[in-house]
Amino acid sequence: MILYLAKFMIVDSNSVIANSYNKRQDHLAERVIRGDIVSEDGIVLATTNIANDGSEYRYYPNGSMFSHVVGYSDYGKSGLELTANYALLTSNANIVERVKNSLYEEKNMGDTVVTTIDYDLQSTAYNALGYAKGAVVVMEPDTGKILAMVSKPDFDPNSIDAVWEMVSNETASDNTILLNRATQGLYPPGSTFKVLTSLEFMKEHKDWEKYTYDCQGEAVINSVTIHCYNNTVHGTVSLADSVAFSCNTSFSNIGSTLDMDAFHGLCETFLFNKELPYGGLSNQSSFVLTSKSDPSEIPQTVIGQGDTLISPLHNAMIMSTIANGGVMMKPYLVDHIENYNGDRVRGYSPNAYKRLITTAESQEMTELLTGVVEYGTGYVLNTTAYSVAGKTGTAEYNDKGESHSWFVGFSNVENPDIVVSVVIEEADASGVRAINVAKQIFDAYY
Repeated sequence: MILYLAKFMIVDSNSVIANSYNKRQDHLAERVIRGDIVSEDGIVLATTNIANDGSEYRYYPNGSMFSHVVGYSDYGKSGLELTANYALLTSNANIVERVKNSLYEEKNMGDTVVTTIDYDLQSTAYNALGYAKGAVVVMEPDTGKILAMVSKPDFDPNSIDAVWEMVSNETASDNTILLNRATQGLYPPGSTFKVLTSLEFMKEHKDWEKYTYDCQGEAVINSVTIHCYNNTVHGTVSLADSVAFSCNTSFSNIGSTLDMDAFHGLCETFLFNKELPYGGLSNQSSFVLTSKSDPSEIPQTVIGQGDTLISPLHNAMIMSTIANGGVMMKPYLVDHIENYNGDRVRGYSPNAYKRLITTAESQEMTELLTGVVEYGTGYVLNTTAYSVAGKTGTAEYNDKGESHSWFVGFSNVENPDIVVSVVIEEADASGVRAINVAKQIFDAYY
């Protein structure tokens, strides 16, 4: 019991206090004015205004641009309004001021949550998505800092009453408007999943550089007919070419040789079927293939189709691991807490989850992903302004061949700066391609 109490007080107390189900937090609002949420460069993203009748209301100066990452504070809470609720309702104002306010029965001003969000990158990602449905995550691979997080369709948290009424209507055209697609949206990863297929093949075949395959644009593998995009004939390809050209037939051929239990283990090492080490709400990605699966499931699954699902945040974390020399960092959104006068109260530092692959493996994978941009499907990002390594993806979501568009990659390949993960839902209809959104973000960053 003594050990449990010690652990509770030292390790668990902050998370218990900050838990959204802890009703004690509601009582804090009786004596504290909810604090501000600001970007890393000090731009106010959420604040508390006082109406003429003295009542308080939450105001979001940027409307819908930060709707999912900042969230809302009525009808329950979401986003940072939820995860940083305790900090926003805690006042670390000057002790004399707090005593004075207590004597006069006046409220103290809550602390300010300073996020890791870069206003310009958020704005760029938001505008680049336009009216397309989808999500963007931008993060630093060596720290885990999230610099931008956008989900569309969006909503204006200043009009949360109307939004809530709309989503409560069963006949509404889109009841998922409040869903943060960046962390809770699950999509077939398409060819971005070939990163993990390649890693497993490289682990099992130390002579992987000798691999060759004759692509004819179509092949029957394990009784399943596989087509390359637009039935393109790639000819004789190496593993590097297979990654660069995103050759489906080659990867299905590779997949048919893999140890499926080992592959399943690699995917779980990269947090498929597990909770992400992220402080906000997120859904688990899924990978179900094992040695007991029907062999006919292999050709589609190893190219990112089948029953595999992933979130944009998770895809960003996988690419960040490669960019960071094989070490996955825990993603986070709050840089520090300060009182309303700007005095620092508490800071948050980068925190590694664990090493998932060796430095050598990450370097080899980086070389393959650099080829995607230098001469493959990501050539639109081939510029002298900065270098990029990454992977494009086209993820079919129905039997008509309609697809989502993916890009995930990192810039400044020798010393990576940022990772960008983009998914565009129903890209055939919207005409927006993930790689073009990513290019606008990289351009803005540099």
